[in-house]
Parts: sequence; C-alpha cells; structure tokens
Amino acid sequence: MQNLLFGVGVVLVVAGLFYPYLKQLPFGRLPGDIAFKSGDISFFFPIVTCIVISIVLSIVFNMFR
Repeated sequence: MQNLLFGVGVVLVVAGLFYPYLKQLPFGRLPGDIAFKSGDISFFFPIVTCIVISIVLSIVFNMFR
C-alpha cells in the first residue's frame, strides 16, 4: 500500500512539473466535449476525453494484468 501511495505521489509531482506542457495537449478539447457559455455562466464537460482516457487506461491495465 505504501508503494502505491508513493507511486501516485510521484506521478502527481511529475504531472505538476510538466503541467505547462501537458495543458497544450488536445485533451479536453476533443470533438464531442460539451461546452456551453452564456454571459457569466459557463459549463464544460469533457465526455469524449473521459471516454478516450478510460479506454487507454483499460488497455494499459489489461496488458499488465
């Protein structure tokens, strides 16, 4: 359990360090993501991005199963 928490912590730190580069990736702006903006109200739900990430993680985890 300690190794898992340590690994998650390392991944979060690395993602934080590379955040300026990661935000330039097209994730979150794929066709099919729901974005609504009206006046002062905005709503964004990246449904297609969630599906793509889910499929990729499922494939990766099944490879190491």
